[in-house]
Amino acid sequence: MNRPTDERGQILSSLVAVLAVVAIVGGLLVLFGTRAKDSGAAEPSAQSSTPKPTPRPASIPGSAPTSVSTPTETPTTAPTTTSGPTEARTSVPTPSVTLPPTERPAAEIYNNTDRKGLAQDVANRARQAGWTVRGADNWHGKIVASTVYYPAGMQAEAAQLAQDLGVNRIKEALSNMKKDRLTVILTSDYAG
Repeated sequence: MNRPTDERGQILSSLVAVLAVVAIVGGLLVLFGTRAKDSGAAEPSAQSSTPKPTPRPASIPGSAPTSVSTPTETPTTAPTTTSGPTEARTSVPTPSVTLPPTERPAAEIYNNTDRKGLAQDVANRARQAGWTVRGADNWHGKIVASTVYYPAGMQAEAAQLAQDLGVNRIKEALSNMKKDRLTVILTSDYAG
């Protein structure tokens, strides 16, 4: 049975085909478009801005430079494996002075593992050590190693929080992170 085709049927089927192609291309751009950027982390589930590349690894005054390298962190919406540039691991120096709790900035704790409740458990540990925790949630993306991210001027505080929580890496905060607090992202290497 042959149906006569009119112009409306041809336009509609062409429009559907074009929309399908646009949707597929858009999905691929979202999935792969941000993979080539070099940044410190992907965005958390509660934020919508895309992280911007971090131009260099953080250096900590008074610490010896290390030559250990790790793969670059890649912002994604699902864990992926990539190969590409490497960055130097930032060692955490032992804080020379312990800051009293009243002088410590707030912190946010994110879980980037399959371990349920890890962010909340570590947030409770931070509170017991005298830190104010403003939030604990999941982080979606790929992070190289558990890290305490710090805004400008809070490097010593980040080193102390890292020591208190047993995190072996600190790094400058990304542009999408809050500038008045420390951000902790926990990965599967976190033993605490």
